[in-house]
Amino acid sequence: MPVLLASLAKPEIHFAIWLSLVTSVISTVICILIAVPVAYALARYTFPGKRIATLVLTLPLTLPPLVAGIALLLFFGSTPWGKALENFGFAVIFTPLGIVVAQVFVNLPYMIRIMRSSFAAINPRYEHVARTLGCTDTGTFLQVSLPMARHGIIAGTVITWSKAMGEFGAVLMLAGATMMRTETLPIALYLNISTGDVDLAVAAATILIVISLFALCVVEYLDRDAHVF
Repeated sequence: MPVLLASLAKPEIHFAIWLSLVTSVISTVICILIAVPVAYALARYTFPGKRIATLVLTLPLTLPPLVAGIALLLFFGSTPWGKALENFGFAVIFTPLGIVVAQVFVNLPYMIRIMRSSFAAINPRYEHVARTLGCTDTGTFLQVSLPMARHGIIAGTVITWSKAMGEFGAVLMLAGATMMRTETLPIALYLNISTGDVDLAVAAATILIVISLFALCVVEYLDRDAHVF
């Protein structure tokens, strides 16, 4: 225990915790802003190309994280879109921004699936009644659909955040493993176990285990009250 506490007090672990928290919160917020309207549209509307859109949005679920990271690396490193972003000052490769991009790419499909299940579980009659009482589509969504899907939103947020904190493969490929620059907790674990500093690696692993247990407890608590999955 004293060795673990001493390792947790080191600047490298502090930096990894800070960078992991900042990037995971940003990527989680982005996932929520994208996933909620997309999932609602997939759950409530029928439109041409819906099946294809669903397959494209869930494609990252089937990709190994390393493959997803290589795909992102090729996109931002060799395509006109990636080069244009870099020219505008949004350098993605081997930067903290790349961490956020990798986390969003890998975790967005999970958030979409959770939210789609949550919206699909809501009886559409509640929304129809709200519209007949004078609510607009936007008002119905904000005042009826979102509150009724709150358990799914909370569960999806916690799962997305915890997965972002632990994302390794895609982050390694796109943002690299530079100490005190793109060193998140999983990267810190990887770097220190590679150099033989087991104490720092165990410290990083301990934090990730605690985060996983926290996420599991929250999801189990919400699932006990309402079946959102």
